[in-house]
Amino acid sequence: MKTLRPLLQRYRRPIAAGVVLIVIALGFLALNRLTQQVRYSQVRSAVHDLSLVQIALSLALTAASYLALTFYDVLALRVIDRPLPWRKAALASFSSYTLSHNLGLALLTGGSARYRVYAAAGLEAPDIARVVGIAAAMFWVGVVTVASAALLLHHGPLQLATLSISEATARMTGAAILAMLVAMIVAGSLSCSRITIFGFKVPLPRRGEMAAQVIVSVIDISCASAALFVLLPAADPSQLPAFVLAYALGIMAALVSHVPGGVGIFESVVLAVVPSDRASLFAALIAYRVIYYLLPLALGVVMLAWHEARRSTRANRVLESLQAIAVNVAPPLLSLATFLGGAMLLLSGSLPAIHARMGALGAIVPLPFIEASHIAASLCGTALLLLAPGLYRRLDGACLATRALLVAGAVFSLAKGIDYEEATACLGLAALLHLTRHAFYRRTALIDQPLTAGWLTATASVAAIVAWSGLFAYRHVPYSDDLWWNFALHGDAPRYMRATLASAVVLTGFAVWRLMRPSPTGRLQGLDDQDWPLIRQIVATSGRSEAMLALTGDKRFLISEARDAFLMYQVKGSSWIVMGDPVGAREAWPELLWSLRALSHRQQGRILLYEVSPAALDLAIGLGLQLVKFGEEAVVDLPAFTLETPDLRSVRKSRRVAERAGATLRIVPAPAVPVILDELEQVSNEWMAAKGHQEKGFSLGRFDRAYLSNFDVALVMVEDRIVAFANLWLAGNKAEISVDLMRYRDEAPPGTMDFLFAGLMLWAKERGYQRFILGMVPLSGIDGRALAPAWAKAAALIFRLGETFYGFRGLRSYKEKFSPRWEPRYAAGPQGVGLLQALHDVSRLISAKEQGPGPAAAPQVAATAMIAPAPALFVPRALKAS
Repeated sequence: MKTLRPLLQRYRRPIAAGVVLIVIALGFLALNRLTQQVRYSQVRSAVHDLSLVQIALSLALTAASYLALTFYDVLALRVIDRPLPWRKAALASFSSYTLSHNLGLALLTGGSARYRVYAAAGLEAPDIARVVGIAAAMFWVGVVTVASAALLLHHGPLQLATLSISEATARMTGAAILAMLVAMIVAGSLSCSRITIFGFKVPLPRRGEMAAQVIVSVIDISCASAALFVLLPAADPSQLPAFVLAYALGIMAALVSHVPGGVGIFESVVLAVVPSDRASLFAALIAYRVIYYLLPLALGVVMLAWHEARRSTRANRVLESLQAIAVNVAPPLLSLATFLGGAMLLLSGSLPAIHARMGALGAIVPLPFIEASHIAASLCGTALLLLAPGLYRRLDGACLATRALLVAGAVFSLAKGIDYEEATACLGLAALLHLTRHAFYRRTALIDQPLTAGWLTATASVAAIVAWSGLFAYRHVPYSDDLWWNFALHGDAPRYMRATLASAVVLTGFAVWRLMRPSPTGRLQGLDDQDWPLIRQIVATSGRSEAMLALTGDKRFLISEARDAFLMYQVKGSSWIVMGDPVGAREAWPELLWSLRALSHRQQGRILLYEVSPAALDLAIGLGLQLVKFGEEAVVDLPAFTLETPDLRSVRKSRRVAERAGATLRIVPAPAVPVILDELEQVSNEWMAAKGHQEKGFSLGRFDRAYLSNFDVALVMVEDRIVAFANLWLAGNKAEISVDLMRYRDEAPPGTMDFLFAGLMLWAKERGYQRFILGMVPLSGIDGRALAPAWAKAAALIFRLGETFYGFRGLRSYKEKFSPRWEPRYAAGPQGVGLLQALHDVSRLISAKEQGPGPAAAPQVAATAMIAPAPALFVPRALKAS
């Protein structure tokens, strides 16, 4: 299990996507089996038979359901004592649910919509998370309540596919579930007013609020299921309990499966449970998809766009409002519209054409051109699916290619069957992209951008829907090899087969190419052969010992135009992480940071300043970054340092113990270090094995022969045998001294580390050094008071309770033995969730096991990172041997 855990963590997202794809496949297999006796002509006829009264009733019930949905947020806001006007809560709730219903991944899609609205209203992220959690809990309570009520009210045996449940069993089950829900609600309201989870207090609804939430959720689920029920021809009210139960089970299956929109899963469950004519039921499900899912989605997108426009309006100037829509809203919304447009073209290619139009088309267009247009339209749809992520990332090349493909798709839609509806949609979308083209400003190669697991899953879902739709529509056609070569004006099935094959070849080829293409070379930004000596020169003259991190060989560099300063950074995921303050002339710092900010923005990344000092805070604020205190650095002022003080009594005692065991301190200059590297490596390997650690990177060094040869090394000797060592970071002008690697043998005498530090401090004091840096203590010095921001409360909580994962308090206690003063260190990154993602990328970057050449061997090439699991949340520069 221990060997599998790192593998599972590394491939967590691909495995999750694979599981979802398997669920999608199973759902469509079940759907295919349940509709085995249903014909496309029957479903099409049933859709046309839907009356205006049925559609109007379904629309009214859909509106009632979404109206009830808005009160989830209204009540949740009251529970957390942050009430907002109904209009604001309704916008957040409606836009959130329309996105999550259609796209799945409720926390990612719906949660982001809520965050946009509530953050503008002044709510902090923890409050928004509480609202999301309370609303989700009450939605599930409603689903379970409605399902149990349906079981209780159902007459006669209940048939669930091949499983038959007696009336008595069904009613007993429903009554038991309802009793459990009532007991939980009563117990929750009587026990306490709030619960504490990991130090955070989450308020519980009062009895009246709980009752109101249950009523709202029941109304929501009842109206939503009734919106589908009224679409059934000759719907019998006596079937309503069984139907509501089927609907609730379908919703549960769709949510648990995480399939986008529950496509195929929801339909399979309803078809399996509801005793009805399956052709009519399937037609009702198709109409319900449009009424309950797609129409609210379109309305939600418009409302969210209007909200973003109003947020950016200053003095009600229309131009600024339009600019806000273009920059903030157009890319994600048009990305979604492009994806749906590609799905539309593919789905159209898999269904029979309208024969009357084909007859008129055949009279003016040659058959080969019609056949070629059919395949070309499907290929345009496939390409639009793959280009949609590029629009989301604001790529100019993706915008240009999408516009061209949409125009081509419109032409091919007309040429393959006079599908003017599709052509109008394609041209309209192309016009919107043209009008908002300035929002797509990133000049980044589309082929270098990763397709996320979400996009891949959505693309696979569309491909499955298209393939299954064609198989369903042409189920009556006897398939044979000759069908591939059947070219006829009304040969819809052969055209579907050829178009599907072409699209499958494109998708498969794209996937294989992305898997097999070479990895990026990882060249260091802005660094060539003549720059490496310059970096060493700037490091040698820097007054900060942390500048030595430039020599670890795992950084990228940006050098100022005056060539008197640089900053070191690395890219992990979408995060561009700057290590510490820029190094060199202070006047060059703004230029360097703004240049990297612009570069990361063009590359669709987020910038994070990691472990910066107060000297960089003004610049971080100017960059528009969110500041959080990351911890404190222990600093010993050497001119006043002496062991003969009461505060250092324990250090003196440990030093005497080590001296009695024969320990002596020796400093080996850098030119002589290669002579002792073999023995140092033995000490390092023994320490690593004893501690169960693995090498880190980025914010600290690793045992690398080329790297260690740059520094003097302090040795603790016992009888001419090295029992401990530390490489020294000696800053220019004798301003600072610090240590990086500190490792020792098991046989080292007690008090070895105290002996080493005390001896180095006295040695550095004699040579005129001003400060000894003991390193960082993460999350130290952060006060999590009641009115403190949420990040401060979380940091204080982790500092208090995080001993199991990383010895934060123990680390600070050890350094306190040397009576240091504490200087704050900060992290500065994007607002909101982006900061948490960037800090997570830092943890992954530091925990990466570097397997590349050292800095002396190849200064231009960054070491290749092999990801290993991070043992702690953060691993900053700290006391590695403690």
